[in-house]
Amino acid sequence: MSVRVSLCVSLTKLSRPKNKKPLINQGSVVYLVPRKGLEPPRSYPLVPETSASTNSATWAHLQRAANYKERTKHVKKKLSKTRRADPFFERESARYEFPLPSREYISQVLTDEGRPLSFIGLTELMDISGSEREMFQRRLGAMEREGQLMRNRKGDYILPERASLTLGKIQGHPDGYGFLIPDDGSADIFLDQHQMGKALHGDRALVRVTGIDRKGRPEGGIVEVTERANTRVIGRVLIEHGIVFVAPENKRIAQDILVPVDKKAKFKPVAGQVVMVDIIEQPSKFSKPIGQITEVLGNYADPGMEIEIALRKHDLPFEFSKEALEENKALPDKVKKADLKGREDLRELPLVTIDGETARDFDDAVFCEKKGRGWRLGGYDCRRIALRQTGHGARQGSDGSR
Repeated sequence: MSVRVSLCVSLTKLSRPKNKKPLINQGSVVYLVPRKGLEPPRSYPLVPETSASTNSATWAHLQRAANYKERTKHVKKKLSKTRRADPFFERESARYEFPLPSREYISQVLTDEGRPLSFIGLTELMDISGSEREMFQRRLGAMEREGQLMRNRKGDYILPERASLTLGKIQGHPDGYGFLIPDDGSADIFLDQHQMGKALHGDRALVRVTGIDRKGRPEGGIVEVTERANTRVIGRVLIEHGIVFVAPENKRIAQDILVPVDKKAKFKPVAGQVVMVDIIEQPSKFSKPIGQITEVLGNYADPGMEIEIALRKHDLPFEFSKEALEENKALPDKVKKADLKGREDLRELPLVTIDGETARDFDDAVFCEKKGRGWRLGGYDCRRIALRQTGHGARQGSDGSR
């Protein structure tokens, strides 16, 4: 027995700690650790302890292996009859490697059930596996944002029409009230000034009909704004009692946009300026829209300001794209000989442009000859009215031609 103990100690090269008695266990040295009270001593094998980083790496490896196994199981799994009953199954299969139930199929299932369904209940009813639940929840969230689904107070999913809600686009009025133009083509729903304080002209919203107004029109209240249409607004700066706000040029937006005073702001607001405002906080039941000035166009009375306002008010393109500018740089500064073929060279004549100062293109010009006591437009043998071919330098369909 003593020989065996000495052999174990020499192999492990361990020194015995103080107040600990050795215990022989299957060829390894184990020390008994004294415990307080009447609790018997415990034994701890002398093995290297793994670090926290080692444990984390091991756990991550096991988790990745489990996820891979689950995905592999999903790939090999055949879709059930419930999933294949989707009327748009072929369309979804063409778009995605692992097709989920289409939006139309989800709406159809909720319609057939005729009652609100929780997320778990909907996944069980549509045979959604565990690995598909995250993507399926994203699809439900997208439908909810677009007003195709909504949740009740319990968090269950329900169709808007089942909750007597109407989806449509809001049309504002300069006097402050507005209307919801339903997507289904039904009668417009009147929204008073209080309800219009939650949204802006052009927003999409879910509205519940609450009654009939004095003119016999359906009147309603905004339940939820599903999509915001205004992120940038052009307007005039007004300052009253130290409070800065911008009055939109689009009169259908009846709410003024508050601009917080910021000493570090790039643009300092001045009353009468025409500015572009980025809306950083949309209107709600308890607050007005808040914006930040990102561009100053000039004073309201400056010449040509009407054109600048109209371009931005109606979201018309007024800046050349990067591709068009690069294409313009590649054009030669001088006329090539090949370009003169089939054309008459009038560069020696002192042509005068007749386009106005604010014209976007200068392509019309005339030449006058002195004849006797006066001047004559044109010559004896040919016309002296030149029309420039504006599309010559730009290929059809290129960025420059557009």
